[in-house]
Amino acid sequence: QVQLVESGGGLVQAGGSLRLACSASGRTFSMYLMAWFRQAPGKEREFVAGIDRNGSDKIHGDPVKGRFTISRDNSKNTMYLQMNSLKREDTATYYCAAGTIHYIAITPNDYAYWGQGTQVTVSS
Repeated sequence: QVQLVESGGGLVQAGGSLRLACSASGRTFSMYLMAWFRQAPGKEREFVAGIDRNGSDKIHGDPVKGRFTISRDNSKNTMYLQMNSLKREDTATYYCAAGTIHYIAITPNDYAYWGQGTQVTVSS
């Protein structure tokens, strides 16, 4: 198993930036394909971005493409989400997820391990 802990959330004005981190412990981090999801109140959990085991392949969801960047540092057992040009509609709880799947999936059910989430609030 792997344990995941998110950090870096907070309150930011529209147009600002935040960097989220997901720290992993337990089994070897590089074994897992990783992803960020987010969930706003009353909405379903939404795929934000995913990254393969060595960081060479990345997918970003359409709502964040060009503004957010996913990355990982396997030597630090950590995944990141750099969020720029934040908008009010980015307000949500952000979750990191890990899976042993062989491709970057955009559905939550494909990921077996989840963090507790970190809140991001964007004010106008």
